[in-house]
Amino acid sequence: MSDGRLPRRRRWGRWVLGIVLACLLVAFGWVTIRGIGAVNNLQQVAQNSSQLKAAIAEGDLVRAGKYSESITRHAASARELTSDPVWQGFALIPWLGPNFRAVSEIAQIADDVSTEALAPMLAAADDIDLAGLGFSGGAIDLTPFGAVQAPLAQATAALDEAEERAVRIDADATLPPLADAVREMRSTVTEAATVVGTLHGASVLLPTMLGSTEPRYYVLAMQNNAELRSSGGIIGSIALLRAESGRITLERQASTVDFPPLDAPLPLSDSTVALFEDGPGRYLQNLTSIPDFAEAGPAIATRWQGVFGGQVDGVIAVDTVVAAHLMDAVGDLSFGPFTATSENVVSILLSEIYAAIPDPVVQDQVFAQAATGLLGAALSGADPQALLSSLAESAGENRIRIWSAHEDEQLLLAASSLGGTIPNDTDGISHVGVLLNDTTGGKMDYYASESVTTAIGVCDGRPTTQVRVTWTNDAPADAATSLPPYVTGGGNYGVPPGSVRTLITVFGPEGAPLSHTDLDGAEAPVQTTLLGARSAVQHDVVLAPGESATITVEFQGEGAGERVTRVVQTPTIDAPDATRHELRCAS
Repeated sequence: MSDGRLPRRRRWGRWVLGIVLACLLVAFGWVTIRGIGAVNNLQQVAQNSSQLKAAIAEGDLVRAGKYSESITRHAASARELTSDPVWQGFALIPWLGPNFRAVSEIAQIADDVSTEALAPMLAAADDIDLAGLGFSGGAIDLTPFGAVQAPLAQATAALDEAEERAVRIDADATLPPLADAVREMRSTVTEAATVVGTLHGASVLLPTMLGSTEPRYYVLAMQNNAELRSSGGIIGSIALLRAESGRITLERQASTVDFPPLDAPLPLSDSTVALFEDGPGRYLQNLTSIPDFAEAGPAIATRWQGVFGGQVDGVIAVDTVVAAHLMDAVGDLSFGPFTATSENVVSILLSEIYAAIPDPVVQDQVFAQAATGLLGAALSGADPQALLSSLAESAGENRIRIWSAHEDEQLLLAASSLGGTIPNDTDGISHVGVLLNDTTGGKMDYYASESVTTAIGVCDGRPTTQVRVTWTNDAPADAATSLPPYVTGGGNYGVPPGSVRTLITVFGPEGAPLSHTDLDGAEAPVQTTLLGARSAVQHDVVLAPGESATITVEFQGEGAGERVTRVVQTPTIDAPDATRHELRCAS
């Protein structure tokens, strides 16, 4: 007979369930309170980081020190709040877990950057006059650079590690507000790693490269993005710079007319010949088609010496967009019939000049005036901090490439973004690439645009990296008649006026074979080769005004699919901006 009470086993179960629920509620309240505190701390870190950047740009080390101390304090607090066992337990829960892990990882990265990168950087800043950065009368004081090499090396190592950790955070697995914060943090760390890495490289290389012990001579190749080549554009003008005791002067200005095609081409790598035949070995203008600047640089030096002789210690290649960044530091500039600002100089040099000045010889003269005027202004009257900022921005967009004839310097350059080499893959990061080379025979790439996305995953049971490139001709519908023949190519190379013809090369991660490629979903003739240990495929694409084409490439097997993917891109007029897409297997 029942007495109205639950059996002992059921009463025990409810009691246990109540205890569990109470613990969960307490735990949930605990992580909620700590989460709010952590987020508030990280928001303060973000705010202080912007203030720190502004203070350093103004040379105010007192304010910079205060912001750095605040960043360190709040980052440490955020890390402590997200490191306890309860928080880590919630990080294991499906669906919710990635959000807890992301906050914890952001806090750890912020704390490590503040202690291992910010502190040595600000200590190094004490040894450099941030108001002048060692500039005096157009020369750079090379003395302080030796003192800052070690702390900048420590900061660079810390930021490189932080960057690799940041890119491993799966932003797509988190809730939208947190996903945006992860991407913003990732972008900030990448920017800092690029800038500080460039400063470290400069501290090591600048004293000798700027002639601290003996004069140095560098060929400066200026590329035109309106006619794309792998490293930025066709060589439009070329000059020789002299560096001695930190002072840079322009020794000689030359035109591509001074470099007629060679009957016997320069020796080229097998991969370069496979992609471009012997054109780069015959034509100076095409040497920047070579994917690896460690091969292109010495070839440019050889061509210069073949015409003018003399000593060449290195080669520097820049593109037209660098001029826009530099003009943020030097101000307006007049050349030929134009008055250029940082806002319109790209349009003038890549488009307007061809309509205003039909004669190619006169165009070259105006290009030379622009280059000489800009270089002179940068070396004599530019604000040093603004100049450094513009160069850092250009380097971050992969618009500056340097090769040195001195082996010890070249080893350092090749390992940096300034060397123009294809980066080595690591355990956590792989690299793919998209190289653009115009064969229209005109200047139509001013009107072209690119979109690059990547995806990683598994297709047919094999790790897969997928690269998708969409290339668009944005020229006006009447481009054939409204644009000058010099811009359209006039049909002289078999391309209808107004159309754009482009060789688009996509290469994959190291060791991952090519498994599939298509053009707008259909098979198309391609050229394949190896760039070192990387498989590469090249499509030949012709687009009329308003048309676009999409290339999809898959690489499978060892080296593919398992790591964060970064994209090495030809720098076009717009800053490179590769994104991710959801993997849909094409093979």
